Amino acid sequence: MPNDPSDSAARDSAGRARRISVQRRGPLLVEGPVEIELEDGSTVSSDRFRVALCTCRRSRRYPWCDTSHRRKA
Repeated sequence: MPNDPSDSAARDSAGRARRISVQRRGPLLVEGPVEIELEDGSTVSSDRFRVALCTCRRSRRYPWCDTSHRRKA
């Protein structure tokens, strides 16, 4: 089942569920390490303990958030 909370891909190496924090007008904060598949099929990864993923697509470092969402359009 695609949204099954017991899915192993959503768990870290210790078996705990990964935490994703949603912020209004901000990035998605994801507990790392993470590997992200982009729409063109390429992948990017980070071994940091927490990463901020851009949701506004203004970031010059997309998919990583660079706080461009704070600037006025």
